[in-house]
Amino acid sequence: MNKIGFIASSLLVLLGLLSSTLFVVDQRQFGVVYALGQIKEVITEPGLNFKLPPPFQNVSYIDKRLLTLDSTDPEAMLTAEKQRVVIDWYVRWRVIDPSQYIRNVGLDETAGANQLSRVVRNAFQEEINKRTVKDLLSLKREALMSDVKREVLEQVRGAKPWGVDVIDVRITRVDYVDAITESVYRRMEAERKRVANELRSTGGAEGEKIRADADRQREVTIANAYRDAQKIKGEGDAQAARIYAEAFGRDAQFAQFYRSLDAYKASFSKKSDVMVVDPSTEFFKAYRGSGATAAPARK
Repeated sequence: MNKIGFIASSLLVLLGLLSSTLFVVDQRQFGVVYALGQIKEVITEPGLNFKLPPPFQNVSYIDKRLLTLDSTDPEAMLTAEKQRVVIDWYVRWRVIDPSQYIRNVGLDETAGANQLSRVVRNAFQEEINKRTVKDLLSLKREALMSDVKREVLEQVRGAKPWGVDVIDVRITRVDYVDAITESVYRRMEAERKRVANELRSTGGAEGEKIRADADRQREVTIANAYRDAQKIKGEGDAQAARIYAEAFGRDAQFAQFYRSLDAYKASFSKKSDVMVVDPSTEFFKAYRGSGATAAPARK
């Protein structure tokens, strides 16, 4: 039984020792083999590999993919006209030489990101100092990003190369600092209010002008209509008077009688009407003569 246990324990030790000599490099990584703290080998191809067991050899991994570094420092920068602006940017970069990267930068991607962030910020500060806010917001921004990328590449490829490549540098936002931004917004608001008030006053003046013109046209139309109505009415009255004159001219006594009847109807239009007059007046002449004198025959 002890022999079987010894054999099993020996097999487990051998398996553990064997597993410590094997390691797998992913296609997204570099494998760096260290021998007593020194870089022994850099493995760039994915697959199963062998090394000596610890502590003779150890392995670490570095990401070989394209990495993105975003700005995190909100500190303002000065433009050529001494305006304080805040920019947001990002950098696309990757490790291309793990040996140089480990010797001159650090053991992982975080160390490279921290140092690269400092270099990119300094390059942006230097280039923004040469440009105005208008340049940052115009098509000249492309030239700014190209110059920053060139300066960063010069830095990482200098006397002690970092073993990295900077693919792209981009600005995502340019803005004034909060104090200036608030002032700009207030000026913009005041300008918009001024324009709105000007448009309102212009609209009010145009409205009054339109209303005055409409009132004038209404008065002119009413006056013309009244003039035409009075003209037509006068023509009708003249024609009626002419017809009456022709009709009454044929029999003057009948005409007088007819007019007296109209006067009576107008005077006694209601049953409650009361009149106090002298019967001997001319108003009742038609009544007084109606029984005694007959109307003459018409020709």
